[in-house]
Amino acid sequence: MSLQTTLTINKNRLDERINTLSQIGKIGDTGVCRITLSVEDRQAVDTVRKWMEEAGLTVKIDNFGNLIGRLEGRNPEAPILMLGSHIDSQPYGGRFDGVIGVLGALEVVQTMKEQNIVPSMPIEVVSFSDEEGCRFNKGLFGVRGILGKLEDGELERKDKSGITRREALIQFGCDPTQLKESEYPSGSIQAFLEMHIEQGPILEEQGLPVGIVSGISGPLWLTVELEGFAGHAGSVPMPMRKDALVGAAKVIVALNELASQDINAPTVGTVGSMSIFPDSRNIIPEKVSFTVDLRDIDIDRRHKIEKQLRTRINEITEEHQLTCKISEDTNSEPRYCSERIRQIMKTESEQIGLKEFELMSGPFHDALAMSYECEYGMIFVRCKDGISHNPKEFSTYEDISLGTELLYRTALNMGKD
Repeated sequence: MSLQTTLTINKNRLDERINTLSQIGKIGDTGVCRITLSVEDRQAVDTVRKWMEEAGLTVKIDNFGNLIGRLEGRNPEAPILMLGSHIDSQPYGGRFDGVIGVLGALEVVQTMKEQNIVPSMPIEVVSFSDEEGCRFNKGLFGVRGILGKLEDGELERKDKSGITRREALIQFGCDPTQLKESEYPSGSIQAFLEMHIEQGPILEEQGLPVGIVSGISGPLWLTVELEGFAGHAGSVPMPMRKDALVGAAKVIVALNELASQDINAPTVGTVGSMSIFPDSRNIIPEKVSFTVDLRDIDIDRRHKIEKQLRTRINEITEEHQLTCKISEDTNSEPRYCSERIRQIMKTESEQIGLKEFELMSGPFHDALAMSYECEYGMIFVRCKDGISHNPKEFSTYEDISLGTELLYRTALNMGKD
């Protein structure tokens, strides 16, 4: 079946919107930097809000910074079918990550409107605030917010400039004193659908444009702080040093080795951010703080590696006479997609000539938080070389349109009586 005869959604409109949004916070030729709650993020939210209003949706920005567009159903009181993702980015990000899930969802409901289709339940398109977590070192903020799952002290977390999340929300136009008003009552969301670029190489290796996600690996995020003693780099003998950076380097190597123990396992471990004090060329580092990101679809294997890592950290800190503090920022078990929704996606894939293919997600998504509230399903779109969180991230508009068509037909199926 050819692409032209397959599509119900408006491919050209979707392409144009992706291109337009890619100009906001643009870096280089193909990258974007739209950090959550920034000026660029607000500009992007306002742009998508305008498109939602043009599509005939009822639109609002809640106090978590989420952008929400609602298409009313025949039964306004029925639990909501929610579609969406995020449009905030990493500081060195690509133009498709999250974006295709928001704009694809908007295309789904706009196509329904144009086809005079009224679903049985309300459908909401959501662009969630701060999925990435890079500014305040804790992501999935907006989606956890509407579910009443925020943790104590989250509004006081600071970015690298010392701005708290509370202050950033106020600058964005939100009211952090009224967060309860933006929470959804338990049971008010029936299901959640999210489309996203794969951020991995499997679909490309299989020669497939679209895949159905079977589940999401569980992420563990830690912050490790090591403290030694500063001294002159030229005068303190090597055996007498309490060098926090040397200790950190050994911990990082240990994490890499532990995560690589089984080459056939999908375990991954990463240190992506580090700060050094006093941060001077000729002073022995006294304090080092760095992040640990450990993920696996097998929670028992992840627990085992975490235990091994903590043992190695204790050994390294004793060896170098350091003190250590470990904080847990995120801890989620693997979450599997709804079998019912996966079956719908498989049926609809066959109808449009797509080969049925399932795969796991290593990265976490807004769907991970939603999985604790309702059944969820995810669609992955092929991305070149598996590259993401990088300006070189790329998916073809043909693949994105096929993913959006599958999202449309899945939502249509779920929206029937």
